[in-house]
Amino acid sequence: MRARTLLALALAAAAAASPAPASANAQQAGVQIALRALGLYCGPIDGNVGPKTVAAVRAAQARFHLPVTGVIDVRTRIALGPLGRPLFGERTLRAGDFGLDVAVLQFVLLEHHVYRGALDGFLGKRTEAAVVVFQRRAGLPADGVVGPSTVTALVRQTGVPVRAKPTPPPATTYVVRPGDTLTDLARRFKLSLSMLAHQNRLNPARVLLIGTRLKIPTVSLHVAEVAQAIPAAAIVPAAQATPTEIPSLLDTWAARYGVSEPLVRALAWMESGYQPNVVSKAGARGVLQTLPTTRQYVEQVLVGSPLPQTVEGDIQVGVLFLRHLLRTFGGDERLALAAWYEGPELVKQGQIVADTSTFVDDVLALKSRV
Repeated sequence: MRARTLLALALAAAAAASPAPASANAQQAGVQIALRALGLYCGPIDGNVGPKTVAAVRAAQARFHLPVTGVIDVRTRIALGPLGRPLFGERTLRAGDFGLDVAVLQFVLLEHHVYRGALDGFLGKRTEAAVVVFQRRAGLPADGVVGPSTVTALVRQTGVPVRAKPTPPPATTYVVRPGDTLTDLARRFKLSLSMLAHQNRLNPARVLLIGTRLKIPTVSLHVAEVAQAIPAAAIVPAAQATPTEIPSLLDTWAARYGVSEPLVRALAWMESGYQPNVVSKAGARGVLQTLPTTRQYVEQVLVGSPLPQTVEGDIQVGVLFLRHLLRTFGGDERLALAAWYEGPELVKQGQIVADTSTFVDDVLALKSRV
């Protein structure tokens, strides 16, 4: 869609971050990122739990039917979904990991001036490269893996609070029977699909084989985690749309135009972190970061009439253009995303650069996580 580097976009997605005050808690910055993904928090990502953060926590607790205390406790973090856990320092982080701890890692690396990407909770190639830079400066093996030594160095240099890794909860064993699906089993045992899949190192998109022995944690999570996705909210008039409605707006237009909802959500998260007011240096705007030339093409060629200059209108433009790219490349998501990033003509010529491949890999990796 546009020939540009990811740097300008990443800086736009990270625009909500600001210099952290001395009292900032990087773990809480990770929670702010999770709240932002749910459309509940529009303040700075600074690790400072002020009135806006407390209000967002209260809103999350009310949404998930938890005691409305404004305190970020374990049940609240669990209810926030995959970006609400685990805390930084509780596991070794590697490329491809997604979660609260990755968001915290990105925040502290940003504060340490070695990371300039998006605060999206995904340990992609840019975050991994920043880890390598930090490790080299700290005199550690530069492998991009955030293990005990790297965590210790980060704690010493940035002050990010960590606690000892908790003991994993006890688990029972269940043998898969004919007719079982991972989704049904997650509901039966009151677990999230992602947690059950992660516990057993399974891909939820693949067939669950009969006879597979599953580990089922005996500690049931709050029922809100089973849903994880944001409940469909009534769509407000487009001119009044706020970040709270972004996920449902993305799903609505994706479904209307027959485009994969997870693909649209992942692309929007990668582009803007669900922030509707982001404008890049190249002029790309909105949740899906579409350029004025893209809007013009969609309106004049694909639709034949103007679309609203609103949050919802911007989403409509992006989804329509993504559908056009998918049709152009025979439904191949990888090629369509590459064309979204660097333009369809270059992709048709086979000129897919490394930055484009990284962008495509990151979006596809996020499809099952946001």
